[in-house]
Amino acid sequence: MRRVWPLTVRGTGALVLAIACFVLANELGLVELLYFGILLLATLAASIVSLYVTRRTESVGRSLSPDVATVGRPSTVTVRVGVRTAVPTAAGLWRDAVPAGLTGVAHGVFPALGSGLRGDERAVELRYTITGARRGVHPLGPLSVTSTDPFGLARRSNVLGVRTQVTVTPAIVDLPVLANFSGESGGTLHTTTNQIGQGSDNLIARPYAPGDSMRRIHWRATAHRDALMVRQEEQESTPEATVVLDRAAERWSAEALRTTGLDAGFEAAVSSCISVVSRLVTDGYVVELIDSDGTALADPIDGGDLGGVEAVATHLATITARRGDTLAKLPLLFAGAMTGPVVVVTGRFDPADAEALAPLVHHSALPIVLAAAPTGDALDRATDLGWRAAPIGADADLVAAWSGAADQGVSNVVA
Repeated sequence: MRRVWPLTVRGTGALVLAIACFVLANELGLVELLYFGILLLATLAASIVSLYVTRRTESVGRSLSPDVATVGRPSTVTVRVGVRTAVPTAAGLWRDAVPAGLTGVAHGVFPALGSGLRGDERAVELRYTITGARRGVHPLGPLSVTSTDPFGLARRSNVLGVRTQVTVTPAIVDLPVLANFSGESGGTLHTTTNQIGQGSDNLIARPYAPGDSMRRIHWRATAHRDALMVRQEEQESTPEATVVLDRAAERWSAEALRTTGLDAGFEAAVSSCISVVSRLVTDGYVVELIDSDGTALADPIDGGDLGGVEAVATHLATITARRGDTLAKLPLLFAGAMTGPVVVVTGRFDPADAEALAPLVHHSALPIVLAAAPTGDALDRATDLGWRAAPIGADADLVAAWSGAADQGVSNVVA
């Protein structure tokens, strides 16, 4: 907020003293008091003028580390201020405006600057830490700098109207590995591990390339082809997994349709969604993220591609609910096909929804449903129909929900 009154408490006292000197000089007939009052006014005027000629801000830029903020994870903000000044300046105070979607202490002492007679721009770097509080895109700034003259009589508040848009991605929870299902629905990492040491049937030979370890030379193939060959584990299949984020507005509050970060249930669902995607990608699955109507919410992510997970998290930073309830039609997307794990993340979930999703169980190696607002015995009914079901929500433990769902029963795969 820009200050209207340009004087500090000390400067205001000096102004009052100067006025008192004029009054007393007239009453007592002392010319010395008149001279002293004029001197005080001249000093105040010089102090105010000095604030407008000694420092000029040329540029303001911000950078974050890491580049994208995450809910619950701290990020370091570096503010680079380019300043030109011809004479030395005193220290001041700075403050960066932090929006409601972020938390952090963004104020401190702006350093004093020495003389720069050649007029070269000098950079002042300010650092502070912020933490993502709400998913979405939030404007950070502007920066305000309050400076005083060397005598501390006058002050100037300069608001630098530069804002930086900060993207806050949903929190990614580290979920446990589905170790019990490596044989039935495990990803490529499980498959590769199982193949190592099982003999030459699981190996292929390829030409040697610079950088290959000499310990991997396939001597039999080298002798047969008269060229240096190396062993490579053959990947027999690329298992796929599908994560479904049900964005139907009918299953969430009205806030989920309007903007991000206001519906606690929807925020828990988005966080659960990206956490499951991260877990499956880490396990080696090719993961496809879709809406309940079949719309792809991101490009498929290859197994082990953690960079792809970060890209999806950035995309989910701005996602909201949409109109139209299509959860009951989800099984039609998998008709006539078999797939790996299918994880459905939804909001309001009732027994009728469990009945509608029942046909999908027979097309997935590992069907899991996570509901933010289950009603009645919906989750029990889903479990009876072959789903692994668990509640999620703003106060729920996602790790416990994921582990609990994975531990329920056995997979219902029909050949």
